[in-house]
Amino acid sequence: METLSYETEINAAPQKVWDTLWNTDTYTEWTKFFGAGGSLMKSDWKVGGKTYFVNKEGEGMVSTIDSLEEPKQIIFKHLGMVDKEGNEDTQSKEIMEWSGSFEKYILIDLDGKTKLHVEVQVEKDWEADMDSGFKQGLEIVKNLAEGQ
Repeated sequence: METLSYETEINAAPQKVWDTLWNTDTYTEWTKFFGAGGSLMKSDWKVGGKTYFVNKEGEGMVSTIDSLEEPKQIIFKHLGMVDKEGNEDTQSKEIMEWSGSFEKYILIDLDGKTKLHVEVQVEKDWEADMDSGFKQGLEIVKNLAEGQ
């Protein structure tokens, strides 16, 4: 498991950056680099609840929110995969190799600007895809937050 880190300074308040990250419309905009067809996030926004990161067919990852302090930080813990029928796999051998990996978003207020720090744990095979997706995606977050 590799831990990738990204950081950018955004000329917008933390709440604005938070809203850009997690608003349904802007989320699909900045995550379009993570696979064909884009990504959707469906969450109950509860610590210990369910969050799904899926494609338009409903396939993707099932996760939980491990820690939440809006608009300062959110930590997702990835639990497994979900198929388009809604069946969750959290126990197979393949899933157990990465289940429990984290994705962290930390927003630091710099007197009206925001330092956005992101860390994601990934399998070595996915490192290049995640690296490319986050570098491009966080540039979109910056542009959207500063431009709105």
